[in-house]
Amino acid sequence: MSHVGVGPRAVMRSVAFLTAGVLAVPALAGCSSEDPSGKPLAAQDVAAAARARVADGGTLRWAVDSVPDTLNAFQSDADATTARVAQAVLPSLYRMDERGRPVRNPDYLESAKVVETEPKQVVVYKLNQQAVWSDGREIGAADFAAQWRALSGKDTAYWTARNAGYDRIEKIERGANDLEVKVTFDRPYADWKSLFTPLYPKEVTGTPDAFNDGARRGIEVTAGPFTVKKVDTKADEVVLTGNPRWWGEPAKLDKIVLRAVPRDERVSELVAGELDLAEIDPDTAEQVARAAAPRDAGTGTPLMGPDGTPAPGSGASALPGPQGGSAARALRSWAIANGSDEEAAEEEILAREKRRKAEAKAERRRKALSGFEVRKSLEPAYTQLALNGAEGPLADERVRRAVARALDREKLAEAVLKPLGLPAEPVGSHLALSGQPAYADGSGALGEQDAKEARALLADAGWVPGGPVKKSEDGEKAAGAEKSEDDEDGKKADGGDEGTYIVGEDGKDGEGTDGKNKDDGEGGREEGEDTGGTDQESGEKHSSGKNTAQGGAPGAYAPKGTAAPAGAAAAPVAKDGKALTLRFVLPSGPGSQALRTVADRISDMLEKIGIGTEITKVPDESYFKDHVASGEYDLALYSWPASAFPATDARPIYAKPVPAADGSLNVAQNYTRVGTDQVDQLFDQAMGTLDEDKARDLLRKADSRIWAAAGSVPLYQRPQLVAARENLANAGAFGFETPVYEDMGFLKKGARGAEASASPAR
Repeated sequence: MSHVGVGPRAVMRSVAFLTAGVLAVPALAGCSSEDPSGKPLAAQDVAAAARARVADGGTLRWAVDSVPDTLNAFQSDADATTARVAQAVLPSLYRMDERGRPVRNPDYLESAKVVETEPKQVVVYKLNQQAVWSDGREIGAADFAAQWRALSGKDTAYWTARNAGYDRIEKIERGANDLEVKVTFDRPYADWKSLFTPLYPKEVTGTPDAFNDGARRGIEVTAGPFTVKKVDTKADEVVLTGNPRWWGEPAKLDKIVLRAVPRDERVSELVAGELDLAEIDPDTAEQVARAAAPRDAGTGTPLMGPDGTPAPGSGASALPGPQGGSAARALRSWAIANGSDEEAAEEEILAREKRRKAEAKAERRRKALSGFEVRKSLEPAYTQLALNGAEGPLADERVRRAVARALDREKLAEAVLKPLGLPAEPVGSHLALSGQPAYADGSGALGEQDAKEARALLADAGWVPGGPVKKSEDGEKAAGAEKSEDDEDGKKADGGDEGTYIVGEDGKDGEGTDGKNKDDGEGGREEGEDTGGTDQESGEKHSSGKNTAQGGAPGAYAPKGTAAPAGAAAAPVAKDGKALTLRFVLPSGPGSQALRTVADRISDMLEKIGIGTEITKVPDESYFKDHVASGEYDLALYSWPASAFPATDARPIYAKPVPAADGSLNVAQNYTRVGTDQVDQLFDQAMGTLDEDKARDLLRKADSRIWAAAGSVPLYQRPQLVAARENLANAGAFGFETPVYEDMGFLKKGARGAEASASPAR
């Protein structure tokens, strides 16, 4: 979920040693008649249209982040494109609905139910009698059994990324007939609906060699509305074509081409007419929306530009002159008559010609983008602040809780979502999103934002406001701070170290660069602005420990005892002669601006309780591997996908890390390294009960305790912005719901306005 794109079941975390008795989790309130799961904050936006209105044929060119290294979704290097291909070409026994809940897929499954619970749990699947693989063979028990053996974890020759659920199966048998599959579990498993989706043919899962290598660059046998025609690494695309043996509603499109296009190049590809559907960033979304702005009826140009000034080409040029072939001569005469010499007149002519060409280019770009619209929703994923509890100041639970209670999560959500016109509500659960059964706001276990309480927690942990700060002989700057990647000796070089800056140690103590007081929660900073810990006019670095005249604390201007202005930063806290400064690691790629905006806001909020932050921006490709997964950070921002099966999928994210045989720590997916035995037990209980209400309550209790441990703080549901060709139906911002690939297509002529009529399916 960072997004830095993390696949649904592909991440890690580690241990924090919690002090016994420090954590007191309030009892959960009794269930009320009102369902705390609520409803999704935003509906999907896919330009839904009945199949009768969608034309037959055409090619959908769809931008993706990568051509996958494997088409086997159960391997560790599978990615989001792998999952997209699997949805289109393989059986999914259950699909996600608009509320993120699993629903039976009738194309493959007539029914599925638990028929026995004692002495063992038994599930019987009754398959659609028309369901066949693309080679004509019926889908059946042999495929289920082969996938179970491959994913059970018992045969290490299979290179699998996970075996959750499959390791609880005791046996798989043919049922009363060929259309029935009987699965017996050796332990109860609540999330049995998560299994066999996607379902691979036995040709892929039957042997280790076939599983490990057979489906990496293609899948010969499929069973969906589409089949894989080719994976073209040279052209950076995966081509899907209609499956002639598909028994369900026939696919409207002839072909889907999944093209790998970098995020920062997608607007150019849209303008060039090379894409029909692409997830985009807010800047590109603004350009697409601007292209649809009201136009002058006579000239077809924008009446006003985005800043309220006359738009280019609107006829409001500052220079007069008739249109047509005599424009240059008229301009020269006008310039000379108004006191300019011929050379100046020529310069005016060249400048005007340059402007004219730029306006013409802008108009061509506008016309190209005007054929698209922005479809927006919220992703089934949330962004969180991770606090590394393995070592350093954040190993102390009180410090983690202080950080968490300093955050105004509503303002952080608003900073990202409000400008996009999306619901800006903070996420209240680590395990589900609003609308899903397990969702309930468990943040009360941590407590609301309260700077006073946060400072009290720091004081209890020994971090004293305004305490003395000394530099150690080895040059160590602050507790929790590490040397920059770009500066091995830990010292800033003149003009260098552009990727790192310190917030909270700039000597301003509540004043912005213009000398005005910072606004509480906003930090006196424009959204997305990187101050770099520098004076905005001089560009000079500010150092800690300055401005201490008249008995003031480090970083303070006023004499000791002077009341701080509202919203001002607190005096830096220190312990054992070291200021509390946390390493805040962020990705630096073009698609990470929202994370950097949020990081700036968080840094301002922490500054107000005396915590400094040292922000280091690193390349996207090394962000997870070299920093988050390896534990080289104190604070980090990344995203997790929501799951319909949190007992199974969320457990490794929050499980208490355990020592491995070689002495290392096995963190599984727990990147914060914070976990407790009690949380593990609640997950295990939820996974082992077949009572859905009981499982839901156990998960909510687990979430409450995860909140209280403060290893991670959910912030907001991620925005989902998609540029889609105006006449493209049933595709766009899908939200929770699994795409219905056979219904995607281009509207018939006349089905939607003049522009849609003029845009034929391709």
